[in-house]
Amino acid sequence: MNVTQDLADLDGHDQLAALMAANRQPPIGETLEFRLVELERGRVVFEGSPSRKVFNPIGSVHGGYAATLLDSACGCAVHSSLPAGQGYTTLELKVAYHRALSETSGPVRAEGKLVTLGRRVGFSEARLVDAQGRLCASATSTLLVFPIKH
Repeated sequence: MNVTQDLADLDGHDQLAALMAANRQPPIGETLEFRLVELERGRVVFEGSPSRKVFNPIGSVHGGYAATLLDSACGCAVHSSLPAGQGYTTLELKVAYHRALSETSGPVRAEGKLVTLGRRVGFSEARLVDAQGRLCASATSTLLVFPIKH
């Protein structure tokens, strides 16, 4: 499902709410087995349990798993605040890794929050915590906001 095409008449919050109500996830969420579990305007939470499928060669969870959850949280925090007919793309994502993830870390939660939203640019931040509530990674993001053409 492409929410900006299939649900074009809804604002960003309502597009994401429709996905949640239909128990649908974007393909990246299916691939990495994480899902959107909380939604407010300007705030989202994704949850996933890292498995051996996302391990790197040294036996821990690949940093790309955390980065993907953080990018999704940052992006959807902005998306949840957009009016109908607007989309976004990540211009910059800065990730800091604080603690390694493993198979025993999950479920992990990535909470994204909108910092500011202008006509053309949005700024957001996210934190990834493990099942014990320990900070594992954090991110800040700059996103380009643009009109969707159908």
